[in-house]
Amino acid sequence: MSENFVHIPVLFNQCMDGLNIKPDGVYIDCTAGGGGHSSGILDRLSDKGKLISLDKDDEALAECERKKSERGASNWFLVKTDYSQLDEAVHSLDIDKVDGILADLGVSSHQIDIPERGFSYATDGPLDMRMDTTQSLTAAKVVNTYKEEELARIFKVYGEERYSGRIAAGIVRDRRDNPFTSTIQLADRIVSYIPGKGRNEQQHPARRCFQAIRIEVNHELQSVEELLDKGPELLNSEGRFAVITFHSLEDRLVKDKFKLLENPCTCPREFPVCICGKKPIGKVITHKPIIADEEENKINFRAHSAKLRIFEKNAK
Repeated sequence: MSENFVHIPVLFNQCMDGLNIKPDGVYIDCTAGGGGHSSGILDRLSDKGKLISLDKDDEALAECERKKSERGASNWFLVKTDYSQLDEAVHSLDIDKVDGILADLGVSSHQIDIPERGFSYATDGPLDMRMDTTQSLTAAKVVNTYKEEELARIFKVYGEERYSGRIAAGIVRDRRDNPFTSTIQLADRIVSYIPGKGRNEQQHPARRCFQAIRIEVNHELQSVEELLDKGPELLNSEGRFAVITFHSLEDRLVKDKFKLLENPCTCPREFPVCICGKKPIGKVITHKPIIADEEENKINFRAHSAKLRIFEKNAK
């Protein structure tokens, strides 16, 4: 299916500029997708430079493998793994440090557009939502086996859904007679659980719950936290860490982590000097996130919610 893999990378030029790519440097694309950002990085590298692209989606890796073969790019390394394990991936290639890390945390257009993947509430497909199709946990298992309290928590925390309790109760009630098997079936039922006033918004009423289920299935927030812990440690002097987020939960994690790396001091404000001994390891390049301009928003609807934040490691 790789020949049909379509994914438009968001904030492409901003990412390329923000990484401040050195031709002979080593870079990681934590979310290879269809190879859009990866190809851009590779274009800016010399033969001495290295690119490591990670993904846990076999179809994404197959598309990157095709592009790698077309280019004859022997300095492009593909690794199947979750981006939370980026340190292990890098070290497996006998590389200790890198000059830049890019992570596009959104679901790829390909994953959304292929009904069989079960990510979309707009087209009918199985309740799947796995980025790694070899894992056992699926959206169907979450919806049909999780307790009502756990479903409500997921919808509230991961989806920021104000009717989380009502939706969870409806799902548990209805699944007793008819287990949920398809995306449209679930989306339609979610809409029915939401009171009329809650349906009058621009986005689909099921969007937040689908996001919450996807995050749960793929352990996304846990992976982001590990990525943010490990990434800065892998950077060379003046190396950059660029992260694109698509919803407030992820963006908050990135913003807070970058801010902490820039100012880790835990001393009370009234202390005249720092005594905790925690020193900054770098600086935040983007004190306000970079967002798409009007032109990109017209071309790529996914860009509307994208936010890019960049951190730079201190010079030695």
